[in-house]
Amino acid sequence: MKELFENYLDGAGSAYDEMFEADRLREPYESLVSSLEQVSGTELRARAEALTTLYLEQGVTFDIGGEERAFPLDIMPRVIEQDAWTAVDRGVQQRVKVLELFLDDVYDTGQVFTDGVVPREVVTTSSHFHRVAAGVQSPNGVRIHAGIDLIRDAQGDFRVLEDNVRVPSGVSYVMTNRRAISAALSEAFTGQRIRPVGAYPRRLLNALRATAPAGVDDPTVVVLTPGVYNGAYFEHALLARTMGIELVEGRDLVCQRGRVMMRTTHGLEQVHVIYRRVDDEFIDPVHFRADSVVGCAGLLNAARAGNVTIANAVGNGIADDKLTYTWVPEMVRYYLDEEPVIRNVDTWRMGEPEAQQEVLDRLDELVLKPVDSSGGYGIVIGPAATKKQLAQTRKDLLADPRGWIAQPVVALSTVPTFIGGVLAPRHVDLRPFAVNNGEQVWVLPGGLTRVALPKGSLIVNSSQGGGSKDTWVLARKSDPIRVEAELEPTAPETPRTDPSTMPQTAAPQQEQQQQTRDRVSPC
Repeated sequence: MKELFENYLDGAGSAYDEMFEADRLREPYESLVSSLEQVSGTELRARAEALTTLYLEQGVTFDIGGEERAFPLDIMPRVIEQDAWTAVDRGVQQRVKVLELFLDDVYDTGQVFTDGVVPREVVTTSSHFHRVAAGVQSPNGVRIHAGIDLIRDAQGDFRVLEDNVRVPSGVSYVMTNRRAISAALSEAFTGQRIRPVGAYPRRLLNALRATAPAGVDDPTVVVLTPGVYNGAYFEHALLARTMGIELVEGRDLVCQRGRVMMRTTHGLEQVHVIYRRVDDEFIDPVHFRADSVVGCAGLLNAARAGNVTIANAVGNGIADDKLTYTWVPEMVRYYLDEEPVIRNVDTWRMGEPEAQQEVLDRLDELVLKPVDSSGGYGIVIGPAATKKQLAQTRKDLLADPRGWIAQPVVALSTVPTFIGGVLAPRHVDLRPFAVNNGEQVWVLPGGLTRVALPKGSLIVNSSQGGGSKDTWVLARKSDPIRVEAELEPTAPETPRTDPSTMPQTAAPQQEQQQQTRDRVSPC
């Protein structure tokens, strides 16, 4: 292993390195390094190359610009000790609880506005605020199953970077990464007390079933996908398969008398819960884009009538808005009477004159983010931007202050990453996934670690050239490791969806899926 770490510390820079403190190995990584000492550098390189081939063969891919690519998986896992994870777990739970309360309030009485905690215009001017979602609620009040993006700053403290409560993607890679790395590094994996991640589909399915309309004891749950041309289709298919439920497209559904029906080989069957992986704007052409063919006309009316539950709820996007993000600490104090467990990254609001002037004076020092973007698109990193880019950003900020926030350049923590046959420090973030069943918020012990593969890059999104790592949360020696039963990939005994009954809309559907592929990118 020593040859692989040659010159590693020279490239670490000022960021917090999760494996080394100066030239000393941090405790969480001691056992991993000890286990891998028996593996030669040549052997590790061969295993790393085999991972890419394995993912291509198994279809673990994502789509960028019409090109199907293997999702880059780095062979070196990221290790997080249980004490650090306990704080993450508590912080993510708190975050989900407060956003649930906020969304319920906004689409009901709006008391948070009346009490002056959040300005009403912050919500009403958001592109993700949908008045038609007012009053639509699941029977147990759950709107959110989340992915919360975290980073570790220069001191090693976790900070919330952004919230994902619309269509959070990436959990499929958590599960496939674990299976791949546990095989590729079997020597290290078997010698660790690593908390399992395979229970996510069961947890999610149970939570979805709990949101079924009143009086339905055995609900029919489906995953709604835009189709095979969507960049995250692999995830949609895997979740449906591991939960043992149908994967449907908009053309598989029809609304009749306020109910959602699924076309099957046995006729129409009522659907009670839809786990949708389609953006609000495309889910129901009656209330949103009239030209959408990836949704189903009448879904929102059926939800309002209480005959179907849509998860995640329509209208959640106001909580993903990066301007709303800046008010979450105030929401925690208002709704929960607590202090935030995990702090936000320091952020300037462009609608505040003093903040705007400071940002305009320091454009070349800060990170500028569009409030409604995803996938890393539109971000301007001041120190790396050209004069032309900064000039254009200045114009954009002045033209639409509400559309931007600014943050300091945070040197995301680094972890060893296999680059060019050696281990080099690369910047990472972490997306823990949370499932809310109405009684408790459960956080998957681990999450998706995304890694910026180019040297010095802070953009970890897969759509921008990022990769991923398996995330090992180590249990304490005194703690039992509870291995929950995993759902095996299953399928109905006979095909239920009947292609012969589908309307002939393949061409426009393909075109619209192409248009939305980056809007619902895997990460």
